[in-house]
Amino acid sequence: MTSTSFSGYTGAVLAMIFLCVCSAAIVAPVSAATKYLGGSPSFSASVIGVNEFVPGEDATISVLVKNSGVDTMKQLDLGTIDAEDLPTTAKFVTIGLMSGSDAIVIKTDPQMVGTIPSSGAGVTVTFNAKISTNATTGEYQLPLAIGYEYPRVIRQEKADVFEYTYTAANDTLPLTIHIKPVVKIAVLEAVPDPMSVGTEGYLHLKVQNIGPEDGTKATVKIVRSGSSAIIPTDSTVYIGDFPSGGVVECKFKISASTEATNQTYPVDVLVSYTNREGAIVTSDTETIGIPVSAKTSFTIISPEPAIAAGSESTIAVQYRNNGNSTVYDAQSRINPHGLVTIDDNIAYLGDLKPGESETAQYTVQVDGTAEPGEYSYDSKIRFRDALGNSQESDTITVNLQILPAKTGTVAGLPLGTVVAAIILVVIAAGIVLLAYQRRKKLQ
Repeated sequence: MTSTSFSGYTGAVLAMIFLCVCSAAIVAPVSAATKYLGGSPSFSASVIGVNEFVPGEDATISVLVKNSGVDTMKQLDLGTIDAEDLPTTAKFVTIGLMSGSDAIVIKTDPQMVGTIPSSGAGVTVTFNAKISTNATTGEYQLPLAIGYEYPRVIRQEKADVFEYTYTAANDTLPLTIHIKPVVKIAVLEAVPDPMSVGTEGYLHLKVQNIGPEDGTKATVKIVRSGSSAIIPTDSTVYIGDFPSGGVVECKFKISASTEATNQTYPVDVLVSYTNREGAIVTSDTETIGIPVSAKTSFTIISPEPAIAAGSESTIAVQYRNNGNSTVYDAQSRINPHGLVTIDDNIAYLGDLKPGESETAQYTVQVDGTAEPGEYSYDSKIRFRDALGNSQESDTITVNLQILPAKTGTVAGLPLGTVVAAIILVVIAAGIVLLAYQRRKKLQ
């Protein structure tokens, strides 16, 4: 009997141990579950990469946003599963960078980045900006606006069910960037020589450094602006030190394309220099206008000359400079043709200022068989511009009136001259005839 009683007791103990093990297996997950009762996202932001820019620059600002929120309270042994969203998790996050001043214009709209968990790597967002050319040197604080939602209350109704209540929030963080000092130029004077199509001249510039930076080893440059008809011939002038507030004067040779018309054309001015960090920097470009006149033209202002057929006469042709530039060492040339000839068809006119005129004289011979009427002949003027370059005008038409042969003339020759010529011919013929007869008698 003793043996039987012990066996029953042993069985009861084993059953209790089994129940305890099962109970422990059921309760164990409860001890692993955690309920968070406090905390919220906490953001920080910093510029990564370049955070120094210069006035006038198109900037790209890259920002790293991190969530370093800390859970301030938690409760254990409630529930059987962990919550997916913690109070420090930022959901539906939108990040936008604002200008803060007229010096910096942000071109990128706010960006949606999704979820940013706490203690993670964070997210990087990039914004495009334009630094104003009038931005002054110094430090700028740009507001970084962060909009998000986070779980404020997590209520567990059942062991495996969570109900989330989200709270909307907004944070604004200061983001710091720097504007570096630069040389900024202002063209105080731009005086070009009078320019016309196809000519060259000098451009006189007075340039001031209105920026806060002192430039060293500086050069002033002029650059053709796109397809402008003004083409720099000498494009660089070395000026050395160019301190803030300093003014320099320089001279460049420029030319006007043969394709130019009567208008103003742009040319770009800039300064290349070495800054305080020893880097070679180029300033922003200033654009100036160079007026170009149409190709220097000439007109004839003298009356139309007239000459009778079969005669020779000196005609006067007066040329006027209709351009805006002085021409130097001008020579006119007329090209005769047909029954009109000119022994010397080139006449020297000299220097002609705009609006001035000079007269050329040509000795013209007209054949006696020329039909009366108005005839046109091509004329051109070759001259030198202000830089001594040889230029030639467009064709200028010279009209000549050929009159009938004078009365009492034969083929345009005076009758007396014709009679005298006939008498001479008769006398000569008589002499030849007498000589012939005498020789015949001798034979």
